[in-house]
Amino acid sequence: MTQQLLMEEIRISKVTASDINELHTISKRTFLDTFAQHNSEKNMAHYLTESLSLEKLASEVANENSDFYFATANDEVIGYLKVNYGPSQTELQDSQALEIERIYVSQQYQGKKVGQLLFDLAIDLAEKRNALYVWLGVWEQNAKAIRFYEKNGFVPFSSHVFKLGEDVQTDIMMKKEL
Repeated sequence: MTQQLLMEEIRISKVTASDINELHTISKRTFLDTFAQHNSEKNMAHYLTESLSLEKLASEVANENSDFYFATANDEVIGYLKVNYGPSQTELQDSQALEIERIYVSQQYQGKKVGQLLFDLAIDLAEKRNALYVWLGVWEQNAKAIRFYEKNGFVPFSSHVFKLGEDVQTDIMMKKEL
């Protein structure tokens, strides 16, 4: 299957309360795929239980200052995006900014522009809200993600602590002026 054909088959849709089970499944799977090899099983289990539980995800979807979007192919959820506005941003809480909190894509679809589609949607959402910039945090050891964001015009501006279970990690904070 060519990339162009794959791109035509990908659909982006807003996540609703009725999609919580699918969101839970894709969230856990993509987080494990991305980080399990670099972290202990105990810390991963703690994060999945605390941060990606059905209840927590349902609360996040219900938040009027956060939005989730699915990327689907052949009626299968293959990735998702979470953005935050104003007071729901995890750190800066700037009314003139949009935070990309999560972009995750299933392993078999990585490198096929799914992440780029979700990223482009986030930028479009920011522009429609007249945001001055978009920001995010990315684990300092996730070189692939850092390269992706740099390729898309993001630059580092700070760092913050991210707790994964008992492990204290450092996220590089990056932003893109609009």
